[in-house]
Amino acid sequence: MITVTLPYPVSANRYWSHRTVKPKSGPSFTTTFLTAEAKAYKADVKHLLYASGVHKAMEGRVRIDIVLYAKRPLDWQKRQRQYGAEWDNTVQRIDLDNARKCVYDSLKELAFQDDFWVWKDSGEVGEPDAHGARVVVRISSASLAQPQAGLDLVVPAVDPLEA
Repeated sequence: MITVTLPYPVSANRYWSHRTVKPKSGPSFTTTFLTAEAKAYKADVKHLLYASGVHKAMEGRVRIDIVLYAKRPLDWQKRQRQYGAEWDNTVQRIDLDNARKCVYDSLKELAFQDDFWVWKDSGEVGEPDAHGARVVVRISSASLAQPQAGLDLVVPAVDPLEA
């Protein structure tokens, strides 16, 4: 298992950018690329993984759990008095889904092989605290003990979302 604390992720809106290319011949096309800010974030992630002892990507299926912590504002106590337990709803942060995309892209080929191998994941927003803005990532193997065991059994078709 790998547990690492990474810097607060770059917003997906600033992580990737798009450019329309108009070649001398042929139709125009749009290409997507990593911004300089994204490349710097990926370099920071790589450095932190190496410093944590991660020198090779996990192979096969993985499970990734992240906890996103926004920066705690200076007036957090005032907000807590005013809004109670939900004071952290007033804190500016990126949304969890966009954070997940950027974090996964930064960890790809370093901590795990590819997004394809993410078999299970979870994410949550933690209450801003004195430790600053960050994302805590835990990656573990999601390999099955006996893949494909029991395939010869007749199992009724059940939609997992209806179960």
